[in-house]
Amino acid sequence: MEQLEERIRRDGVVKSGGVLKVDSFLNHQLDIDLFDAMGAEFKRLFADAPVTKILTIEASGIGIACVAARHFGVPVVFAKKAQSINLDGDMYTTRIQSFTHGRVYDVIVSKKFLGPHDHVLIVDDFLANGCALNGLIELVDEAGATVEGIGIAVEKGFQPGGAELRERGYRLESLAIVDAMNPDTGEIEFRR
Repeated sequence: MEQLEERIRRDGVVKSGGVLKVDSFLNHQLDIDLFDAMGAEFKRLFADAPVTKILTIEASGIGIACVAARHFGVPVVFAKKAQSINLDGDMYTTRIQSFTHGRVYDVIVSKKFLGPHDHVLIVDDFLANGCALNGLIELVDEAGATVEGIGIAVEKGFQPGGAELRERGYRLESLAIVDAMNPDTGEIEFRR
């Protein structure tokens, strides 16, 4: 998606350790016009999929998932990283290692909101090693639901997550795939 790539080139900051900082428009301050364009693109890419729910993980995926859900006309369910007093009843649970935060989270989704009748589009802001997505896939599988596809805003093509998910047969659509980043020059190369 050219609009997203242009914004990453203009406002993204390349840091050492394979980190791409896009907090001015994607995962801290949110550019809702850009999100709306991304949601429309996800709808175009998955127009043939019978999506009944969009699933993401807190926190950075929620904004993108919500805007995409407006285009699909379906609810968003987000996996929570912590148990709270508001959560009751039976839960699906899994463990996810975060690339960004360098820690493991127990994530949960209430069984009230995900079941065998659901056709799920998983949406997230970033894909690096695929740990979060694998955890979300486990939750969908545990629910007996169907993964219809995975929509990612920014995929780090130089890390293995995307290739591994595609090899396993998942329909994965990334709006921008970064193939290389140079923290010394700030240069970013996108896959064409």
